[in-house]
Amino acid sequence: MDKIIDILDSIAYEKGLKITDVEAALKEALIKTAQKMVDHSLIFDAKIDRANKKLILFQKIEVVANDDKKLQDGCVDSEGKPLNKENFISIDEAKAINSDLELGDFLSYELEFENMGRNAAVILSSNFEYRLQRFIEENIMAKYKEKVGKTVSAVVTRVDKADNTFIEIGEIKGILQRKNRIKGEKFKVGDTLKAVVRGVNIDKNLGLIVDLSRTSPKFLENLLTVEVPELKDEKIIIEASARIPGTRSKIALNSLSPTIDAIGAVVGVKGVRINSVSKELNGENIDCIEYSSTPEIFIARALSPAIVNSVVVETEPKNGEKGKAIVTINSEQKSKAIGKEGLNIRLASMLTKYDIEIKEVGSTNINLNDNETKKEETKSDVSSLEALFK
Repeated sequence: MDKIIDILDSIAYEKGLKITDVEAALKEALIKTAQKMVDHSLIFDAKIDRANKKLILFQKIEVVANDDKKLQDGCVDSEGKPLNKENFISIDEAKAINSDLELGDFLSYELEFENMGRNAAVILSSNFEYRLQRFIEENIMAKYKEKVGKTVSAVVTRVDKADNTFIEIGEIKGILQRKNRIKGEKFKVGDTLKAVVRGVNIDKNLGLIVDLSRTSPKFLENLLTVEVPELKDEKIIIEASARIPGTRSKIALNSLSPTIDAIGAVVGVKGVRINSVSKELNGENIDCIEYSSTPEIFIARALSPAIVNSVVVETEPKNGEKGKAIVTINSEQKSKAIGKEGLNIRLASMLTKYDIEIKEVGSTNINLNDNETKKEETKSDVSSLEALFK
């Protein structure tokens, strides 16, 4: 015990922990060991005396009123748990020991840990190691929680029988579950994998692990930000995005500069920027939409390539629930609005946060008289031009 401070400093350096965390782990381990070796119902505390390089273990006894029920057998706390009367002392008895004590103060009795035997040392070592590991995991978890929403890149180290793909990110593993992988793509050991961090979890079998995704809209946004300098410099911002992974996606773009064409900048010359991102996403088609703060305009644009007649917003999105909008459209535009297998309208709904209802308007009937009128108008126009050039 006389070298305890040096040992703690060495552990903190080797494990990359704060010395305060290591000290806290040791004190918690010592208290748990004392409870196991002496009595789990007693109150213990520990203190590290750096000046004298000493670890102090002591029992705490609370000073209470002479008639307090806690001094009697069978007393329980507010949660109904039994209290040990050995944890309390009456004010009169406490005053006899130390006249300066008041109600609510504690008497402390120092215990010699060395006298608890060899088993106590083994239990202390196990408890200390366990709590150190918890601090290490908490530090790593805090570190990687800051990476949530960011893209990481690493080499695949393993693919299990369930087709989950594993990589190593620094000191911990990352897992790309099959459900978070783009349909049709497969990885093998040695491949370089890019994915966005969804979260950090503790798995019973795998321990601390980073959960990854290639299907998240955030992954699309991150890839575009790497390819498009205007997005990285925040001259253009992505207001919203929606994906059906590996098939099609829509992004709503807003230019913060009147001199920058948001869609043109993101698509790039001859589509080089958008095609690069599409290739990473297993050929996913990416539609770029100009964002509008006016819901009716935004919904109409989101349904492109269909041409919309009108949009009426019935309810606004609220408390995480979608709003509702009725879109009037000509019958010949209906298939474009809905898209193959309903992809276009689904993506538009996801992008705008509105449930979209299509109201179809019938095709205009064109009769013979209408055609004759148009012919006469054309002739008139040609006659006017001939007169002008004559």
